[in-house]
Amino acid sequence: MAAGHVLPEKVRKGDAKRERGNRTGFTTGANSAAAATAATLGLAQGEVPAEIECVLPNTMHVTFRITDGRVEGDSAHAVSIKDAGDDPDATDKAHLTADVRRIPNGGGEVILKGGPGVGVVTKPGLGLEVGGPAINPVPRRNICDNVARAGAAILAAGDSLEVTISVPGGEEMAKKTLNARLGILGGISILGTTGIVRPYSTAAFRASVIQAVDVAANQGQTTVVFTTGGRTEKCAMREFPELDEACFVQMGDFVKAAFTTAVRQGMQRIVVGAMVGKLTKIAQGLSVTHAWREEIDRQLIADAATEVGAPSEVVEQIRAAETARFAAESLAELGLTVPFHRALAVRAIRSLRERYPGPHRLTVLACNFEGVPIVTVEESECLTLAA
Repeated sequence: MAAGHVLPEKVRKGDAKRERGNRTGFTTGANSAAAATAATLGLAQGEVPAEIECVLPNTMHVTFRITDGRVEGDSAHAVSIKDAGDDPDATDKAHLTADVRRIPNGGGEVILKGGPGVGVVTKPGLGLEVGGPAINPVPRRNICDNVARAGAAILAAGDSLEVTISVPGGEEMAKKTLNARLGILGGISILGTTGIVRPYSTAAFRASVIQAVDVAANQGQTTVVFTTGGRTEKCAMREFPELDEACFVQMGDFVKAAFTTAVRQGMQRIVVGAMVGKLTKIAQGLSVTHAWREEIDRQLIADAATEVGAPSEVVEQIRAAETARFAAESLAELGLTVPFHRALAVRAIRSLRERYPGPHRLTVLACNFEGVPIVTVEESECLTLAA
């Protein structure tokens, strides 16, 4: 999850599949650029406009409404309120705020700073200066480019423009993101490679998974623990207390993104923590395990149940059931919880090994629905079983 984004709420089997809206929105970077452009125009023209046109990183020209605009001497203030569209975004309705100050004889530069509510980078590996604001490279360039256009006359006169982006309430918003795990403290990140947020965008969370693995690798970690959610992560943290917090990455549904990044970074050990449903989908070889993407492979579950000695009538019920949870609960009544989850874990390891080859060692931690460990399976056990 890019920092600043949260996963959509899970769709449970038996629930009506949610209607997914299709209204696009804007990124924190786009709104920051809009506010900065408006404040700069305020300095250039003597009044902050009520709306402005801004160029997004994808070159689209978009009109933004501006609030709370004012000019006071050599400083101007403007706010652009983020509309995330139909994306479930932790920063929706955030007030991206720009304060622009004219610095006489400053050398004709645009200087970008972070204010309250914008996170501060405290760890390497993000492609950002440690100690600096969490304003990613693309939005950083985009903000500066828009300010340079709007303040061209000021810069041509040899004065500089100091732009400070702040986000009231940003520190609270950041608690719903992965920022703290990434070492971004005190606020949200200013993000956006295109300026546009797509409805139920997978891109933002997927990007945050990749970023988290990169951060762990750049800190010298050689093990990464991928989990599918909060409960599995807590379970994994209890099981592997010796590992640094940076090793734990909630990959959500993004198996391929997580594994290809871990392999690219040369991770020596990859651990996966999952419950029965996601474990089954990983064993199926899915790149993305979201409920909207593909159904559970009932035959795979039935085969695992047969393998561990489930009676044929129970196997048939499992084959006909809608969920993997039904299988887990049915087999629990027969005392087969551990062998059943072990069988699924072995299948998951074999699938992951086939799809993501490399020198890394694989481990799967199967958890129950309360986030309690059931069984941990090492890849070496699979090799023994195969032999």
